[in-house]
Amino acid sequence: MEVYLIRHTAVQAAGLCYGHCDVPLADTFAAEAAQVQAKLASLAPAPPTGYRAFSSPAQRCLALAETLSTAITPDERLREMHFGTWENRLWSALPAAETTPWMDDYVTLAPPQGETFGAVQQRAAAFLTELVSADLGSWPVVMVTHGGTIRALVCHCLQIPLQNAFQLGVDYGSITRLKWQYDCWQLLGLNG
Repeated sequence: MEVYLIRHTAVQAAGLCYGHCDVPLADTFAAEAAQVQAKLASLAPAPPTGYRAFSSPAQRCLALAETLSTAITPDERLREMHFGTWENRLWSALPAAETTPWMDDYVTLAPPQGETFGAVQQRAAAFLTELVSADLGSWPVVMVTHGGTIRALVCHCLQIPLQNAFQLGVDYGSITRLKWQYDCWQLLGLNG
Protein backbone atom coordinates (compact mmCIF):
# COMPACT_ATOMS: atom_id res chain seq x y z
CA MET A 1 0.00 0.00 0.00
CA GLU A 2 1.21 3.48 -0.89
CA VAL A 3 0.16 6.48 1.18
CA TYR A 4 0.43 10.04 -0.07
CA LEU A 5 0.65 12.55 2.79
CA ILE A 6 -0.32 15.93 1.39
CA ARG A 7 0.08 19.13 3.35
CA HIS A 8 -2.66 21.73 2.91
CA THR A 9 -1.92 24.76 0.77
CA ALA A 10 -0.77 28.16 2.05
CA VAL A 11 -2.86 30.07 4.58
CA GLN A 12 -3.33 33.71 5.59
CA ALA A 13 -2.06 33.54 9.16
CA ALA A 14 1.25 35.41 9.31
CA GLY A 15 2.74 35.19 12.81
CA LEU A 16 -0.34 33.43 14.18
CA CYS A 17 -0.23 30.35 16.40
CA TYR A 18 -2.75 28.00 14.88
CA GLY A 19 -3.26 24.28 14.99
CA HIS A 20 -6.85 23.25 15.62
CA CYS A 21 -8.40 26.62 14.74
CA ASP A 22 -9.48 27.28 11.18
CA VAL A 23 -7.56 29.97 9.35
CA PRO A 24 -8.31 31.30 5.86
CA LEU A 25 -6.57 29.89 2.83
CA ALA A 26 -4.26 32.16 0.83
CA ASP A 27 -5.60 33.79 -2.33
CA THR A 28 -3.35 31.40 -4.28
CA PHE A 29 -5.44 28.35 -3.29
CA ALA A 30 -6.78 27.52 -6.78
CA ALA A 31 -3.33 27.63 -8.39
CA GLU A 32 -1.73 25.64 -5.56
CA ALA A 33 -4.50 23.03 -5.64
CA ALA A 34 -3.99 22.60 -9.40
CA GLN A 35 -0.26 22.04 -8.78
CA VAL A 36 -1.01 19.40 -6.14
CA GLN A 37 -3.46 17.67 -8.50
CA ALA A 38 -0.82 17.55 -11.25
CA LYS A 39 1.91 16.27 -8.91
CA LEU A 40 -0.35 13.59 -7.48
CA ALA A 41 -1.52 12.45 -10.93
CA SER A 42 2.10 12.07 -12.07
CA LEU A 43 3.05 10.06 -8.96
CA ALA A 44 -0.09 7.94 -8.69
CA PRO A 45 -2.66 8.03 -11.48
CA ALA A 46 -6.15 7.97 -10.01
CA PRO A 47 -7.85 4.59 -9.90
CA PRO A 48 -11.07 4.20 -11.94
CA THR A 49 -13.16 4.94 -8.83
CA GLY A 50 -11.01 7.94 -7.85
CA TYR A 51 -8.62 8.36 -4.95
CA ARG A 52 -9.60 7.12 -1.53
CA ALA A 53 -8.91 10.20 0.60
CA PHE A 54 -8.70 10.85 4.31
CA SER A 55 -8.46 14.36 5.67
CA SER A 56 -8.01 16.38 8.79
CA PRO A 57 -11.38 18.01 9.57
CA ALA A 58 -9.75 21.45 9.37
CA GLN A 59 -11.25 23.48 6.53
CA ARG A 60 -7.80 24.18 5.05
CA CYS A 61 -7.36 20.42 4.54
CA LEU A 62 -10.91 19.57 3.49
CA ALA A 63 -10.83 22.27 0.79
CA LEU A 64 -7.79 20.64 -0.82
CA ALA A 65 -9.11 17.11 -0.34
CA GLU A 66 -12.30 18.07 -2.19
CA THR A 67 -10.23 19.00 -5.26
CA LEU A 68 -8.58 15.56 -5.23
CA SER A 69 -11.42 13.16 -4.45
CA THR A 70 -15.13 12.71 -4.01
CA ALA A 71 -14.63 9.94 -1.42
CA ILE A 72 -13.27 11.83 1.60
CA THR A 73 -13.27 10.56 5.17
CA PRO A 74 -12.46 13.25 7.76
CA ASP A 75 -10.60 11.95 10.82
CA GLU A 76 -9.74 13.87 13.99
CA ARG A 77 -6.48 11.95 14.34
CA LEU A 78 -5.11 13.79 11.29
CA ARG A 79 -5.50 17.24 12.88
CA GLU A 80 -2.59 19.52 13.61
CA MET A 81 -1.35 19.89 17.17
CA HIS A 82 -3.75 21.57 19.60
CA PHE A 83 -2.04 24.66 21.00
CA GLY A 84 -4.63 25.18 23.76
CA THR A 85 -4.82 28.76 25.04
CA TRP A 86 -2.22 29.83 22.47
CA GLU A 87 -4.58 29.10 19.55
CA ASN A 88 -5.37 32.04 17.31
CA ARG A 89 -2.92 34.36 19.10
CA LEU A 90 0.22 35.94 17.70
CA TRP A 91 3.37 34.03 18.62
CA SER A 92 4.97 37.35 19.51
CA ALA A 93 2.23 37.99 22.11
CA LEU A 94 2.65 34.68 23.93
CA PRO A 95 4.43 34.80 27.30
CA ALA A 96 8.04 33.68 27.11
CA ALA A 97 7.60 31.97 30.49
CA GLU A 98 5.26 29.52 28.71
CA THR A 99 6.84 29.25 25.28
CA THR A 100 10.51 28.87 26.25
CA PRO A 101 10.15 25.63 28.25
CA TRP A 102 7.79 24.25 25.59
CA MET A 103 10.21 25.01 22.75
CA ASP A 104 12.92 23.17 24.70
CA ASP A 105 10.74 20.06 25.02
CA TYR A 106 7.65 20.20 22.79
CA VAL A 107 7.62 16.38 22.57
CA THR A 108 6.55 15.93 26.20
CA LEU A 109 5.38 19.41 27.30
CA ALA A 110 2.04 20.82 26.21
CA PRO A 111 0.96 24.43 25.79
CA PRO A 112 -1.61 25.39 28.46
CA GLN A 113 -4.75 23.29 27.80
CA GLY A 114 -3.14 21.92 24.64
CA GLU A 115 -1.45 18.68 23.67
CA THR A 116 2.13 17.49 23.35
CA PHE A 117 3.75 16.74 20.02
CA GLY A 118 4.14 13.19 21.31
CA ALA A 119 0.34 12.98 21.58
CA VAL A 120 0.04 14.16 17.96
CA GLN A 121 2.33 11.34 16.89
CA GLN A 122 0.43 8.75 18.94
CA ARG A 123 -2.96 9.59 17.45
CA ALA A 124 -1.65 9.90 13.88
CA ALA A 125 0.31 6.65 14.17
CA ALA A 126 -2.81 4.90 15.50
CA PHE A 127 -4.65 6.06 12.38
CA LEU A 128 -1.88 4.74 10.13
CA THR A 129 -1.85 1.38 11.94
CA GLU A 130 -5.61 1.14 11.48
CA LEU A 131 -5.21 1.98 7.79
CA VAL A 132 -2.74 -0.88 7.31
CA SER A 133 -5.07 -3.27 9.14
CA ALA A 134 -8.01 -2.24 6.93
CA ASP A 135 -6.30 -3.79 3.89
CA LEU A 136 -7.52 -1.21 1.36
CA GLY A 137 -5.88 -3.04 -1.52
CA SER A 138 -3.25 -1.79 -3.91
CA TRP A 139 -4.79 1.56 -4.81
CA PRO A 140 -3.06 4.70 -3.50
CA VAL A 141 -4.37 6.28 -0.31
CA VAL A 142 -4.37 10.07 -0.05
CA MET A 143 -4.18 11.83 3.32
CA VAL A 144 -4.56 15.62 3.41
CA THR A 145 -3.19 16.87 6.68
CA HIS A 146 -0.76 19.30 8.33
CA GLY A 147 2.99 19.87 8.45
CA GLY A 148 3.34 18.81 12.08
CA THR A 149 1.26 15.68 11.57
CA ILE A 150 3.28 14.67 8.50
CA ARG A 151 6.55 15.17 10.37
CA ALA A 152 5.24 13.11 13.30
CA LEU A 153 4.18 10.29 10.96
CA VAL A 154 7.49 10.22 9.07
CA CYS A 155 9.37 10.06 12.38
CA HIS A 156 7.11 7.22 13.50
CA CYS A 157 7.49 5.26 10.27
CA LEU A 158 11.28 5.64 10.12
CA GLN A 159 11.82 5.42 13.89
CA ILE A 160 13.44 8.86 13.97
CA PRO A 161 13.47 10.54 17.40
CA LEU A 162 10.49 12.87 17.51
CA GLN A 163 12.59 15.78 18.79
CA ASN A 164 14.23 15.77 15.31
CA ALA A 165 10.91 16.15 13.46
CA PHE A 166 11.37 19.79 12.57
CA GLN A 167 14.58 19.00 10.71
CA LEU A 168 12.24 17.60 8.03
CA GLY A 169 11.01 20.14 5.49
CA VAL A 170 7.29 19.89 4.71
CA ASP A 171 6.13 22.73 2.44
CA TYR A 172 2.56 23.81 1.80
CA GLY A 173 1.06 21.66 -0.94
CA SER A 174 3.90 19.14 -0.78
CA ILE A 175 3.49 15.38 -1.13
CA THR A 176 5.32 12.88 1.07
CA ARG A 177 5.16 9.28 -0.13
CA LEU A 178 5.22 6.22 2.11
CA LYS A 179 4.94 2.56 1.20
CA TRP A 180 3.93 -0.29 3.50
CA GLN A 181 5.83 -3.38 2.38
CA TYR A 182 7.30 -6.39 4.17
CA ASP A 183 5.72 -5.26 7.45
CA CYS A 184 7.54 -1.95 7.53
CA TRP A 185 7.28 1.56 6.11
CA GLN A 186 9.55 2.87 3.39
CA LEU A 187 9.92 6.56 2.60
CA LEU A 188 9.64 6.98 -1.19
CA GLY A 189 9.70 10.76 -1.25
CA LEU A 190 9.67 13.67 1.19
CA ASN A 191 8.35 17.17 0.55
CA GLY A 192 7.80 16.61 -3.19
